[in-house]
Amino acid sequence: MISPDLLALVDEQAAALPTFTPLAAMDLRELALHQFKHREPLLLPWLNSQDLAMIFAGRGIGKTHLAMGISMAVATGGTFAKWSAPRPAKVLYLDGELPGAVLQTRLAMHLPDVEPAPGFLRLFTPDLLPEGVPLPDLSTLDGQYTINAMMEDDTELVVIDNLSAWCRTGRENEAESWHPIATWILQLRRRGLAVLLIHHAGKGGQQRGTSKREDLLDVVIGLSRPKDYDPKQGAVFVLEFTKARNLAGDDAQSLELELGGDETRAVWKCSTVEASTFDRVVTLANEGLSQAEIATELDLNKSSVSRHLRNAKGLGVLHSTARAAS
Repeated sequence: MISPDLLALVDEQAAALPTFTPLAAMDLRELALHQFKHREPLLLPWLNSQDLAMIFAGRGIGKTHLAMGISMAVATGGTFAKWSAPRPAKVLYLDGELPGAVLQTRLAMHLPDVEPAPGFLRLFTPDLLPEGVPLPDLSTLDGQYTINAMMEDDTELVVIDNLSAWCRTGRENEAESWHPIATWILQLRRRGLAVLLIHHAGKGGQQRGTSKREDLLDVVIGLSRPKDYDPKQGAVFVLEFTKARNLAGDDAQSLELELGGDETRAVWKCSTVEASTFDRVVTLANEGLSQAEIATELDLNKSSVSRHLRNAKGLGVLHSTARAAS
């Protein structure tokens, strides 16, 4: 006769055994015919359904303004910068830092002429939390379940602004601290969602913390100030695709964006960095700077300056007194 204590011990050990879901591989022919979720473009040419993307920048450069512009375009089927959304898609925007009143002001700035249809852009701010309830921590299962419950079945893009506010367990520079978040966003990908992470840059200008984050991402965008940036210019930044699995040629060009307007209406100007650099070279040459002085001012090599000046001379946009054109 087996004693009750022994039976209890066996039951306890059995309960402690890991559970698993059986996996199955497919034959080549079966895999070729299998109907996977179809990847749909959300913002051409760089953001598609199931994409995992990141925008990183130093404080105050403009990453939240950029994220809002992108979200508005996706939610309305509109355009932003050089990009266009072929149709409206539902967006869940998770802000972790801004006071509710500031978020309202930012949204008013970026609201396009054609507003999102009801329910196509849903937002969360910590000011919506009940008193005494902390912001969910996406480094934990509880936090992930809380956010999962906010997602509607037809949500297509989740924007997390920003990682430091939403992921607070562990250390940023440790790869192991990234594993729970990576597991979660991969689960969202399998559900067909795209995820856009907003993150801070470190002192060296790269995304802050472990580089392990970038391994599974499809697109990584870095924002930085132009070389000759003057604070009087306000929100001007260079946008560079530091990783883009499906981009090539002109689609992968770096852009320079300038945010103008006021609190009632944002006005964006967009140009390629190549075109913006050309304009700067011409301006400095017409002010009388030499090729060497222009190269130093813009942190360019002399051959690049010379190329721009040759093009400028051919277009007839250099003053006759421009020393650098000789």
